[in-house]
Amino acid sequence: MLMSKLFLPTMREIPADANVISHQLMLRAGLIRKVASGIYTFLPLGLRVVKKITAIIEQEMNRAGGQEILMPVVQPAELWQESGRFLEYGPELLRFKDRKDTWFCLGPTHEEVVTALVRDHVKSYKSLPLTLYQIQTKFRDEIRPRFGLMRGREFIMKDAYSFCADKKSQDETYQSMWDAYHRIFERCGLQFRAVRAATGSIGGDMSHEFQVLAQSGEDAIAACDHCGYAANVELAEVRVKPALAMAQSGLPYEEIKTPNQKSIAEVASFLGIGEDRLIKALVFDVDGRLVLALVRGDYEVSEAKLKSVLSADAVSPADDKLIVEGIGPVGFIGPVGVNRDIRIVADFSLHGLNDMVAGANKKDIHYAHVDLGRDSHAEFFDIRKAHALDPCGQCGEAFTILRGIEVGHIFYLGTKYSKAMAATVQNEHGEVVDMEMGCYGIGVGRTAAAAIEQNHDDKGIIWPASIAPYHIHLVQLGADKELATAALAIYDELLANGFEVLFDDRDERAGVKLNDADLIGCPLRISVGSRGLKNREFEVLPSESKHRARSWFPWTMIMSQRLRSYCNNNGFLVFSDCGHGRQYVAQSI
Repeated sequence: MLMSKLFLPTMREIPADANVISHQLMLRAGLIRKVASGIYTFLPLGLRVVKKITAIIEQEMNRAGGQEILMPVVQPAELWQESGRFLEYGPELLRFKDRKDTWFCLGPTHEEVVTALVRDHVKSYKSLPLTLYQIQTKFRDEIRPRFGLMRGREFIMKDAYSFCADKKSQDETYQSMWDAYHRIFERCGLQFRAVRAATGSIGGDMSHEFQVLAQSGEDAIAACDHCGYAANVELAEVRVKPALAMAQSGLPYEEIKTPNQKSIAEVASFLGIGEDRLIKALVFDVDGRLVLALVRGDYEVSEAKLKSVLSADAVSPADDKLIVEGIGPVGFIGPVGVNRDIRIVADFSLHGLNDMVAGANKKDIHYAHVDLGRDSHAEFFDIRKAHALDPCGQCGEAFTILRGIEVGHIFYLGTKYSKAMAATVQNEHGEVVDMEMGCYGIGVGRTAAAAIEQNHDDKGIIWPASIAPYHIHLVQLGADKELATAALAIYDELLANGFEVLFDDRDERAGVKLNDADLIGCPLRISVGSRGLKNREFEVLPSESKHRARSWFPWTMIMSQRLRSYCNNNGFLVFSDCGHGRQYVAQSI
């Protein structure tokens, strides 16, 4: 592609509303442009990246037995009402009426549409297992779209849905998708971890997120380097270890005045004690009933774990009015004297501790010398978020906390949707059973953004070769006729050998061209200038910052063995013989 013909509006300055590096670089490198809050146009270079990621996804989904379909963005509300999600999904679901006053929504996901499709056309176990997938635009009306493609409202997503006659078959399908996702992200050149995660609004029995590791990631991951276990900190299993009991005070709990001291930090500072000496009490609405959750003052409650241990359908922070009516004033809540109709769930980190401080359920009052076992009807579970150095629930070794960007999510749905929407088949015994289901999503644009978060330097993007917009960025440094002729000959030779080449033939200063090349970040840059023309050489510069040392190659034999070996040894491109004595790019790494 000639840059003189390419629509490429690059930017020198960092846009004021771009807070993360991927958003900044995608705007500056001319990959995307904002249309509205959380809605973007993909420009030519950005679309090439999207298409390369899409091609990898399609190949691996087909390899795993998936069949591609395309479902509509606009979905009838009646399908969502069948599943019970039309109101349950929340404000992220954009609902609207057509001219006939019929309710519709813009699809944030397609469980309802695909379940209805399979329900209407599959009646026997002999047609299963079946996996259908699409790559299509979604819309979620995020309240605060941010970080460019990381959290937009309109986005491109691959979503797949599996249907099986029994749990064993669905287990096998879930594993095949797990394997396919590993191949997809490996081929995209990303460092990632598959971690146990919450099911959220999608629901189901189990899910795993695929997290691209990056310091800028929104998600915290508890990872064990010893056994390989990894999970979102909200779900990571923490091995129970005996709490270090305080010295028995022998004293009953007693009131202490804490005027206007509501937060854990305020109370700890006011009393001159550590936050680990306090009991943090949070009140949740669990399927319409109040539940008091307790953790040590320096820990946080995991709503996902709380939902799991209580086998609840919905868990959310309780309304302040209900807290005041049911327990006491907000900011001074504690476990002592709470009505037994209200369940108290405490984290294992509090088990065996005594002489603790807790809210007294009275304004400006806390209790000292609290012993949960003695003074409350608390039950003990693992309900806290994992921290660094916590013992892994699988092997007991210390967790490391990593940051990640979620690019994929797979869900074991079970019969959540098939039961609600009467999607049944006749099994091999002649029995009518609900289909077992799974769903599997990948954010295509988010994967591109995550690749940038993981692969960049202070000069610009450093694309993995497999998803780069072009393999080679050829830069002509000068405008005289002889140089232009030589550069064009190199361009033609590279194209003939199967390379995707971005040729900067513009009438611009060398500094502008080289800065744009650094910004765009193609895996290999070849610069041809007056010095090269004189010495019959060209300059090769890999985009990796660790390889920013110049390498020179002979002018003749552009596709010489030396250049091929250089590319292969540095992980840029894979070559194969097409049978005519010429080498070409068979597959990007």
